Amino acid sequence: MERVVGEKEFLDPARKNGVGRSSHWVIRVCGLTIGFALVVPVYAVESQSSGQVSDEPVKPLSAPAGAPETATSDWHYGAYFDLSYVVNFNFPENHLWRSRATASRHNELAPNMGYVYVRKDAGETSRWGMEFGLQGGYDSKDFAYLQGEPKVDGADTWRHLHRANVSYLAPVGNGLTVTAGLFNSLIGYESLYAKDNNNYTRSWIADYTPYMMFGVNAKYPVNERLTVAAFVINGYFHLSRPNDQPSYGGQWAYKITPRLTATQTIYWGPDQNKTSLEFWRLYGNHILEWKGDDLTLAASYDIGTESIADQPGSPRTFAMGGNLVAKWHVSGPWSLAVRPEFYWDRNGRWTGQEQFVKAITSTVEYKFPYRWTTTMVRLEYRYDESTGVGGGFFKGGEVSPGISGLASTQQLLLLGILWSFDSP
Repeated sequence: MERVVGEKEFLDPARKNGVGRSSHWVIRVCGLTIGFALVVPVYAVESQSSGQVSDEPVKPLSAPAGAPETATSDWHYGAYFDLSYVVNFNFPENHLWRSRATASRHNELAPNMGYVYVRKDAGETSRWGMEFGLQGGYDSKDFAYLQGEPKVDGADTWRHLHRANVSYLAPVGNGLTVTAGLFNSLIGYESLYAKDNNNYTRSWIADYTPYMMFGVNAKYPVNERLTVAAFVINGYFHLSRPNDQPSYGGQWAYKITPRLTATQTIYWGPDQNKTSLEFWRLYGNHILEWKGDDLTLAASYDIGTESIADQPGSPRTFAMGGNLVAKWHVSGPWSLAVRPEFYWDRNGRWTGQEQFVKAITSTVEYKFPYRWTTTMVRLEYRYDESTGVGGGFFKGGEVSPGISGLASTQQLLLLGILWSFDSP
């Protein structure tokens, strides 16, 4: 199943403002163990659509011949394909971006992502909904677990699920939506799919938070400004299986003004083989987004901590990162985006390396919608600098047989072509 917050799904302890009663069950499906909860919050907030965009249909400039001017069907289907060529000026012999899961193949033509999907929307006239899709490509390979973590049985097969969930819009107050299965993550501003983001390459905090969640989530719009949500999932990353215990979380999203939205999502759960509370991971995601007619500004800040059970003294680890995204629709099909960021993995728990990273990414986009399809061409330049005990990026040459050399900086120049088809 999949997780989403903004574009990902979430359960937020911050929803302590909306505490409710819950009944829990634990089930195992295809090697994945999850907790199941029916949550009825007292307070809820309207879920925010962040920088990532779900498979919402793209409105065509004109409908195909014979098609109705307005679509009334709850059923939607579509496809997506993402191809890029990334020039890495370090010219690493292994063609890899060290410590990264997305856009990681360099100096070669890379089919990073492709998927097909079908979706039925839940609404007042038809309260049951569903999503199902299949995906493949380099970006689907390592996005769902941290380095060194045990994987669920059949992980190399389950990674090809784009989404697989059912939902129900319950006639409770303003409408309580419960979703079970694999859904878009509630944590984070960016999507696994480049087309839904302002830049082609993802930020560091995006690659180290879940892009999907497997479990159950419930969302409730308290009023026009506030939406709350809660979730019970099988773990931080849905294809990681360090134990059989569920994890928990919550989220609130508040529209400060019609254009400015603040969102906080909290995750708390066991992600090691020892499941005592002292070893649970606590992670917080915070987003502030302002959307104008032609300008979007968004700031994200994440912080996570966890004590390591299998190391002497059970040291407490920390990871922290943030970024600022600005996207400007210049005119017609042209847009510009820039994203400065930083990421600190003090103990190497998230990235596998003790490092502090600074980066800046700038993107030029040309977008061409035609009927039910959208084609985007992106030209992007990115600069990363990694310092610290384990910092660095792969470069050409080997320091010993089979061991690549490292450089403290990396410059990327890429061309990405993104094509999508979405029924209305």
